[in-house]
Amino acid sequence: MLSSKKLPAKINELITFPPQVVCMSYCNKPCRDLYDCIDYSYPTYVCSPPITSSTPAKLTNNNFSRGGDGGGPAECDEKYHSNKNLIVGLSTGWYKGGTRCNQVIHIRANNGRSVKVKVVDECDSRNGCDAEHAEQPPCGNDIVNGSDAVWEALGLDKEIGVVNITWSIDQETSKTFVMMLQCML
Repeated sequence: MLSSKKLPAKINELITFPPQVVCMSYCNKPCRDLYDCIDYSYPTYVCSPPITSSTPAKLTNNNFSRGGDGGGPAECDEKYHSNKNLIVGLSTGWYKGGTRCNQVIHIRANNGRSVKVKVVDECDSRNGCDAEHAEQPPCGNDIVNGSDAVWEALGLDKEIGVVNITWSIDQETSKTFVMMLQCML
């Protein structure tokens, strides 16, 4: 196998070696490929790591309002939302085709603070770098994309950009939501 370290410098300028990608997910199929976008290839994902009672993730900031960096309206209700609301978007795998819409999740920051938030959007891990995604690259497979209110509630500085957190599905609120749905059927 060729390595870019063994090639003369001039050849390295002409050939771009993509990162070695060997990724199997819990859904037992490749979860990552490369998405070519404006002279750079971004990884894309179909799946996310399994959800546990303390799922590691990266918290990023998203502007859910019209004209914000989130692109179009939220996937769950096709509406824009105030950044004063405790809301998030989840990576494609965790979003699970919309089945997480309106579910409440519990986020814990490393500083000991925690908050309950509502899922309203998908942080698209498959597509990006277009108008629909506000020209942003695809999300990673481990992203919880929170509003300003989420960052404030956790006592975090959104200017940092990315913060390690853990999250879980809020079982109490989710049970209530399921019971409400059953009553409606």
